[in-house]
Amino acid sequence: MRNKNSLSALIRREPLDRQAASVIRARILSGEFGPGYRLVETQLAETLELSRSTVRAALSELAHEGLVEQIAYTRWEVPGLSDRDAWELYTLRSALEGLGARLVAEQLTPEGTRQVKLAFAALKDAAKRNDRANLTEADAALHTLIIRLSGNKRLERQYTVIEQQIRRYIASSNALITEPESIVAQHEPIVAAILGGRGAAAEREARRHNLEEGARLAEQLRTLPPMAA
Repeated sequence: MRNKNSLSALIRREPLDRQAASVIRARILSGEFGPGYRLVETQLAETLELSRSTVRAALSELAHEGLVEQIAYTRWEVPGLSDRDAWELYTLRSALEGLGARLVAEQLTPEGTRQVKLAFAALKDAAKRNDRANLTEADAALHTLIIRLSGNKRLERQYTVIEQQIRRYIASSNALITEPESIVAQHEPIVAAILGGRGAAAEREARRHNLEEGARLAEQLRTLPPMAA
């Protein structure tokens, strides 16, 4: 865990439980708080200079997102990663993102085109610099943008439920890839189909990408001992 001042400085004048959740979430998604990491309320409260009740509310929010779990009402932990979790998440993700990609392609506006191009450019730039942290962020941001541009608010709400889990698994999946340019190559057919207004192709490519990467991650997780992922 980072020192007290570096964390407490991130707590701004906004709802404190949300700000605390943001700080803890970032540590989980970066891998600093890895699978099995115990989140102690008193320690976090002291580090963040917040009350235990505020920290507890933050942890409850993260539990709702699937990034934290409460064990027997006595402690909080970062859940482990399993091949079953990967399968469930990526099969669901493929359905949601496939639909989103189709909808975007079928109703893409000039502003939507601009945003997709910018998001894909950010992914390519991070890959070129081999900036792993920003590469994962740009990867997740591109997928989230596609869902948002779909214009389907119910789809967007459903995606929000698993969005942070998706970010965690994207980081795990991308960590298996030695050549960052291949991450760009995985997304290029999706982006090309969307920008070309080819709805069926966009859906097909989005589903294929998710299922292939999900299967690869699940296979890797099967080879690791518990909590090692």
